[in-house]
Amino acid sequence: MSLVGRDERASPPRGPETRSRRSSNLVIGVLASTGIVVSLQSSIVIPLLPELPQLLKTDSSSASWLVTATLLSGAVATPILSRLADMFGKKRMILVALGAMVIGSAVGAVGEDLGLLILARALEGVGMAAIPVGIAMMRDELPKEKVPLGIALMSATMAIGAGVGLPVCGLIVEHLDWHSIFWLTGAASLLTFAVVARVLEESPIRTGGVFDIKGAALLSAALSAALIALSKGSHWGWLSGRTLGLVVFACIMFAVWVPLELRVRNPVVDVRTAACRPVLLVNAIAFFSGFAMYINMLVSTQLLQLPEDSGFGFGLSVQEAGLMMAPNALAFGLLAPVSAWMMRRWNPRITLTVGTGLMSVVYAVRMVASEEIWLVVLGSILVAGSTSIAYAAMPALIMRLVPATESAAANGLNTLMRSIGTSASSATAAAAASLGVTHAVGNYPTFGSLIALFGLSALLAGAACLLSIPLYRLVRDSEEQSDLVRVANGALVRGQVISSGGRPVQNAVATVLDAEGTQVDWAQVDSTGEVAASVAGPGRYLLVVAAEGWTPRSLWIVLVDETHVGSVVLPERLMVSGAVIRPDRGPAEDALVVVTLLTGDAVYSIRTASDGTFELPLPPNGRYVVTASAGQSTASVALDVWGGTKFLELHVGGSRPVAAHP
Repeated sequence: MSLVGRDERASPPRGPETRSRRSSNLVIGVLASTGIVVSLQSSIVIPLLPELPQLLKTDSSSASWLVTATLLSGAVATPILSRLADMFGKKRMILVALGAMVIGSAVGAVGEDLGLLILARALEGVGMAAIPVGIAMMRDELPKEKVPLGIALMSATMAIGAGVGLPVCGLIVEHLDWHSIFWLTGAASLLTFAVVARVLEESPIRTGGVFDIKGAALLSAALSAALIALSKGSHWGWLSGRTLGLVVFACIMFAVWVPLELRVRNPVVDVRTAACRPVLLVNAIAFFSGFAMYINMLVSTQLLQLPEDSGFGFGLSVQEAGLMMAPNALAFGLLAPVSAWMMRRWNPRITLTVGTGLMSVVYAVRMVASEEIWLVVLGSILVAGSTSIAYAAMPALIMRLVPATESAAANGLNTLMRSIGTSASSATAAAAASLGVTHAVGNYPTFGSLIALFGLSALLAGAACLLSIPLYRLVRDSEEQSDLVRVANGALVRGQVISSGGRPVQNAVATVLDAEGTQVDWAQVDSTGEVAASVAGPGRYLLVVAAEGWTPRSLWIVLVDETHVGSVVLPERLMVSGAVIRPDRGPAEDALVVVTLLTGDAVYSIRTASDGTFELPLPPNGRYVVTASAGQSTASVALDVWGGTKFLELHVGGSRPVAAHP
């Protein structure tokens, strides 16, 4: 493994620990404000949707594209800009996202045509990528004691902006022209762009490389098809040709995309990391939490705005309902410090369990306590508060589970899963409303159909809580006791893990530790064996390289700018070897040897050599059965693999026991 120490900035490294209290608070304030502005533009037009068909002289299905376009562009831009942020700079990609918002708001402010407004909303949706990139930037820029608060606040902005957007839209609709919505978001985006450009420093961790254009195109096509089907299924019909065609197309695109990502050097999404069980669990929790969070906004707003003659609505105006929902944003903001305290006092795993568990309990109570306006508002606030706790814990866990060089991309995927959850909740709410409609006094959803959505959210939040339990076993205690994140400042350990024959070892992991044995960073190799891990700067580090089925290697390295500091080769492939022997005739030539899992699936098969011996690559850790067959005689032995080469001696056709030796 060739290793190069590289300082990505011209100036000397400056760690987060050297920053003043004031500058750390300023970084948190700027990034959190960015998140609020981004979330504000995504939700501010939602209360206006009932009025848009008349304002734009179109039908409601066409007008709904103003929300769908934002959702689609945000879903596509989030993984792409997040990956670009890891490669070329986080501040740079935040500015790109904000710049798209400024342009989109300007187009919307002067646009009267539906097509122009859809374009405007699509450009504004690109801004959603700024939130996960901002969370990852906090990992690089803040001292460790400030990171939990920064993550909690940045995560909360997704709901704070949405909570502010509802009453603001109501005020604009009541007193100003509806185009003022775009003027407001444009001014806020432009101001935020200027502040970010002036205040924030570029993140020092940049891996460089060639962007995966094919992977980005396939992922964009798959996400677009899936989200359009979710968004438009209730209008087109869930079993219509268009909906089913989009679902099939999305499945095909994902099926092509995954193998591609496993082969390219700089994938848009590192499928290997994303497929690790802890990361997979946190992303599944993000989907369920996003679903439950959005149901709170959708159903609570409907209950407040439906007319009183529906039998259960409270007949509030858009502005009044928005003001009633405004405390949700306050709950998110106030509970961010509480979430940070919980993560410091205990750990993100407990914080996540508490947040999702509370959300499930509150939804269960709301099923039987939503008949008074104060109960609806209180229930909505409690769901928002519990969501704030869960949302703060997820990015903290993600950044513990992935290398520093992949923090933005991994957070982008987690944010994307939340967005897909909100899309699924919107589609589910539309389906539930259409299935349960009362025609007695108007075409309103029934009270039962809305309460059923509370029940579904309680189940999904409960599922998220249960999914957090395995994390207590899968996330090591040593990780919980260490810094919340691994802070690095600009130098990269680069190289390639190879075998003694010069071939890449594609399943290798490199861990970098400092002189005291504290983990600095880790990284998985890509499809070519290349790896890049971040460190705090030039110095002495311990490198440990391991790959399942190979003898591990370790060495001390001294990193200097642009200096090759040695190479590491994994020379020995761990093997399962042995011999098949007939007690009466000696070694069994050309005997069949088969390795099977306890589930019955075959793993390897081979024929013995002339001296009865065989040799197979050591399979992944686990329990297996090795069977030898020579003629009509057979023998089997159980094999436990946990590192280390194994030797087996199988006697077929006799009464001698089968022997297994380490």
